[in-house]
Order: sequence, then structure tokens, then C-alpha cells
Amino acid sequence: MARKDLMKGLMDAPPAPAQPASGARVDVTRPRYSSGAIGAVSQSISDLKSRAVQEVDPRMIDMGGLRDRLDDSAGLDELIESIREYGQQVPVLLRPNPNDAERYQIVYGRRRVAALRAMGEPVKALVRVLDDRDLIVAQGQENSARRDLSFIERVNFARQMRDMGYERKVICDALHVDKTLISRMLSVADRIPEGLIAAVGAAPSVGRDRWLKLADLLTEKNTNRAIDSALGENSDDRFDAVMTALTPSRVPPAPRQVQALTAENGAQLGQVKRSAGKTVLTLDRKKTAGFEDWLIDNLQELHTRWKTGAG
Repeated sequence: MARKDLMKGLMDAPPAPAQPASGARVDVTRPRYSSGAIGAVSQSISDLKSRAVQEVDPRMIDMGGLRDRLDDSAGLDELIESIREYGQQVPVLLRPNPNDAERYQIVYGRRRVAALRAMGEPVKALVRVLDDRDLIVAQGQENSARRDLSFIERVNFARQMRDMGYERKVICDALHVDKTLISRMLSVADRIPEGLIAAVGAAPSVGRDRWLKLADLLTEKNTNRAIDSALGENSDDRFDAVMTALTPSRVPPAPRQVQALTAENGAQLGQVKRSAGKTVLTLDRKKTAGFEDWLIDNLQELHTRWKTGAG
């Protein structure tokens, strides 16, 4: 074959596959290649594309996989500001939409896509051909690696996989946990209605033990009351409100107090959140210029000086 004919064969689109018989199952997620040298080169080109970062119009990206976050808009404004200042540092993962060859589906990176869509900016993405099972496993493993999903969000993810018919081993692989923990997570999912989980939200500071305690308090009669009582500025507050509603003798928790931390010139450095049991200091590293490291290094000395003064 002449050289130009070989290159023409590589660049031309493959012929359309024959139409299957009525009712036959077709795997639309797996590409097919010709046999021989041209097929090998085509496979190599496809592999290179799967490892190359592409820019994709966010209007061409659809949702895919499972819902992993209960509070999809939480922190979106901060993410937009970060991307506006530093750019998109980490690409998202997409797959070709099996229902529309001109579009894509999100495997992971939903918040980044939402932020860039709001900004009107293209999305830096890796594009890989994945079937539904591989998509969900990749989504779950990426979330587990980041470790920023709350316990109840991981429970919700496991429940969705089970309800779709996936085996326990696949759920374990997706969330990177053992079968014992998956069983406990699914026990929480079975005992706490989806409506209550949705009403409370992610509750990032609430772990497994407190969700199990809530499950112990729930009955068929008080579930609607629990959902109605899920009120508060954030999901942690809503969880506390539900617990208070189900245990009338429980002393209501003190409202969380938020105080801004500012420098001498008035620049905001971060914030302090105070509740009944703890005080959380949060510093913005983009604005503190290393002060947080100095504070950590000198915390023991500062505490000693405080004790001496208090004495």
C-alpha cells in the first residue's frame, strides 16, 4: 500500500458497523479496531488520546455516574475564585456519552465542571472510553483518594451501587474499603430514609457513630418529624437539630459562633468557629504568607506564656 494510502486509512473515520438484529445487545462503550498493522496503530493513537489533556466546552458535558455529593453547591464560589486566580490545576475525567457521540459524561470532577461552566471557560479533561461499571469504580476510587466525602455521602454512594445491582466486591473496590465496613455502611443506609439524609445533607463533622445513634432513635412514627426538624444554616447544624427533636430531654447545642480573623491592616486571614465542645481555627494560606506554620511551630511556647500569665 502506498504511504499516502496508509495515512488516509488512519485518518478516515471507520466504517459504520452493521445494524444488529432486533433485540440484540450492543456494547456501545467499547471501540473496535481493524486487525493488522493499521488496527495496531489506531489502538496506539487511541491510547495516546486517553492520556492527553483536552479542552472541552462545558456545554458539551453531561452528568454521569452516581451522585456522590449531597451538597453540590457547597464551596463552589471559593472554587471559582481559586480557578480564576490559579487556573484549573487538575483535569477532570470524562467519557464519550454512549447516548450521543458528540457529547461527554462526567466520570469525576463535577464541581470543577460546574465552576468552569459558571465562568464560561473550557474544561481541561482526560477522555477515556469506560463502560458503566468502570465509570462508577473510577468515580468511587477518586473520591476515596481525595477523602473529602463525608461518611453519609459514602453511605449514599454505596447504597446507589447496591440498588443498581453491583456485587459487594465491586462496591468495596469503588470505595476502597473492606466488606465489613461496607456492611455497616449499608446498614446505616437501610435504617435512615433517603429523605432524611437529603434533608440533613453531607454533615462533614458527623461520623459513623453519631449516624448510628440517630438510626437507633428513628421509628416509623417520628421519621417525618425528624425530616421536618432538619433546619439550620449548614448540614452539621441540621443534624444537631434532628437529634434534639428526637431526644426532647437533650440540651440543645449552643449555636456555632463564627468570628473573622484579621491582620493589623484589616486584611482577613481566616475565621474562628466556636461551638459547645470545640473551637476551630481556619487560616487562608493564600493570605497568611506562612503565618500558620509559624503559629504551629510556636504554639507550645505561646501556651506556656498563656499559662504563666493566667497563673
